[in-house]
Amino acid sequence: MIRLLHATRAVTACLLAAGLAACSSSNTEDLRTYVEDVKSRQHPSVEPLPEFAPYETHLYQAYSDRDPFTPPVLATPKSQVAQASGNGISPDFNRAREPLEAEPLDSLRMVGTLERAGDSWALVRMSDSTIHRVKPGNYLGQNHGKIVSITESEVELTEIVPDGLGGWMERQAALALSE
Repeated sequence: MIRLLHATRAVTACLLAAGLAACSSSNTEDLRTYVEDVKSRQHPSVEPLPEFAPYETHLYQAYSDRDPFTPPVLATPKSQVAQASGNGISPDFNRAREPLEAEPLDSLRMVGTLERAGDSWALVRMSDSTIHRVKPGNYLGQNHGKIVSITESEVELTEIVPDGLGGWMERQAALALSE
C-alpha cells in the first residue's frame, strides 16, 4: 500500500514537471508582436475638463425683515381683537386629553346607551373598533367638544372652535346613534 502511494506521488510529480516544461517552450512571438502593434498606435487625445466657476454664497442680511421660514402673522384691527378676546371663551389647554379626543368627531360612532340608577352613558366606537363608555362632562373630537347631554338617540356636545379673529367661540354638535 505504501509502495503504491509512493509510486502515485512520483507519477504526479513527473506529469507536473512535463506540463510546466511545455508552457515555457511555447511560442510567444505572436503575443509580443501584438503588444508592440498596440503600443505603436496613435492614441486619441482627451479634452481637458471644463473650468467651473466656484459657487458664490449669499449671506442673508435682512434682519429687519420677516424670516422667510416662519408663517406670516396677520394683523387684525384692535377693535376686533378686543371684541374676540372679550367673550371669555377658550379651551382648557392644561387638562389631560381623553382618548376620544384623538380622532375627529365624524370618525366616531355612537353605538348604544347604558342607564343605571338614573345615570346614563353612551357607548362610542372609535375607528379602530374600540368602544368607550362616556358620560356628560367627558370630551369628544378634536375641537374640545364637551358632552352636555346623552339621549337614547344622540350625544349632544358643545365644541370650542377658533372664531377666525384670534378668539374662540362655542358651537353645538351632536353624535347620532348609528344603525
